[in-house]
Amino acid sequence: MKMTLKIGVIGTGAIGQDHTRRINQVLAGAKVTALNDVNRANAESCQRDYAPDAQIFDDAHALIASDVDAVLVCSWGQTHEEYVLAAIAAGKPCFCEKPLATTAEGARRIIAAEQAVGKRLVQVGFMRRYDPGYVALKKAVKDVTGAPLMIHAANRNPRVGENYVTPMAIHDTLIHEIDVLRWLLDDDYVSAQVFFPRKSPRAHEKLRDPQIVVLETAKGVVIDVEVFVNCHYGYDIQCEIVGEDGIAKLPEPMAIQTRSGAVLGQQILTDWKDRFIDSYDYELADFLKAAARGTAAGPTAWDGYVAAVTADACVAAQESEGTPVKIDLPARPALYD
Repeated sequence: MKMTLKIGVIGTGAIGQDHTRRINQVLAGAKVTALNDVNRANAESCQRDYAPDAQIFDDAHALIASDVDAVLVCSWGQTHEEYVLAAIAAGKPCFCEKPLATTAEGARRIIAAEQAVGKRLVQVGFMRRYDPGYVALKKAVKDVTGAPLMIHAANRNPRVGENYVTPMAIHDTLIHEIDVLRWLLDDDYVSAQVFFPRKSPRAHEKLRDPQIVVLETAKGVVIDVEVFVNCHYGYDIQCEIVGEDGIAKLPEPMAIQTRSGAVLGQQILTDWKDRFIDSYDYELADFLKAAARGTAAGPTAWDGYVAAVTADACVAAQESEGTPVKIDLPARPALYD
């Protein structure tokens, strides 16, 4: 008889609740049996709506030490390192929403702990690698474009709140491009630059928006990414790869085209959760499949570390506009080859 994995979810805000729903109502082979949140009311809400049989733990470490087979860390970013390290110490596969840690040094500690165990136990929530559009784009690089020369990309969001400040454009927004473009190219970054165009009137006082990040890779590919988080018109992710033999572009999400009132139109999404809803299903299904074997799949702790180092360089580049900031990475450990 096939075992049903017992999953503990730490952090039951929006993404934690959505993952609980996904595991209990969409995916097979697992059940959320334990919940924890610093705000117990959040855990109670999640229990009521998606996991009525789950036990609520007031302490995340007690949840990890319980009879759960695997752990999802969806809590506040500052807590990720602590809980991922605890899951590794307990020998339990752990899915961690980004960031893996809030500092590169924290991510290195997780890598060291995983190496000491001698097998992968951590998957980082970089869901764009599971997006059908990006998967097709990676295949097009292999089959159509030839060796990439340039990438033009954009990450546009309709609006952000007053608490969203300039460095968050890197750590909260660009972080997805940092990971997925490196995956598309099978390459590492060597430098970063940031440029600030004329400021959008919709950007508040503590936010310089939009901005353009330029990354160069070890193989000489030059990438420009427009980050525009007050674009107003919708949630819009663009990526075009220019290669030696051709060009490949990320497909638009499927939408009905209309002709009405002398206008040819197509709806644009406004919510990131709608744009990548399938990707979240695929990434968690991949994690559960690996966790059933006592390990992890998908984006690694090393990928989380590289993203943290690159993000730190991009923030430094924000502070010295136009000046290239070098990105130095140690040799990749054999565990992640």
